[in-house]
Amino acid sequence: MSFIDLSAQSEKTIFDGFFARFVHTDQITIAYVRIEEGKHLPPHSHPQEQITTVISGELEMTVGEETQVLKEGQVGVIPSNVVHSGKALTPCYVIDVFNPVREDFKKL
Repeated sequence: MSFIDLSAQSEKTIFDGFFARFVHTDQITIAYVRIEEGKHLPPHSHPQEQITTVISGELEMTVGEETQVLKEGQVGVIPSNVVHSGKALTPCYVIDVFNPVREDFKKL
């Protein structure tokens, strides 16, 4: 599968107010995520490394003990097994990259 039309995929709810379309390879998962304003992702961790790039909006992100508001073009890097959370201060669109693959997201 070399080419994917994301607009042909239906959005999957990954958490209340968090909706994603996915691309999975053998090594990574990429999630294209739309987040409704005011929605909060509670603290959690997972074995995958994660990189979150804000395409639009303002996302308050906490990684470990550090909190920052990310805006368009800013990136948050989450190491494996580190507790993190987020809150959309405005409607947001972000791209999350996970390594290794998020097998749980393949089941959505």
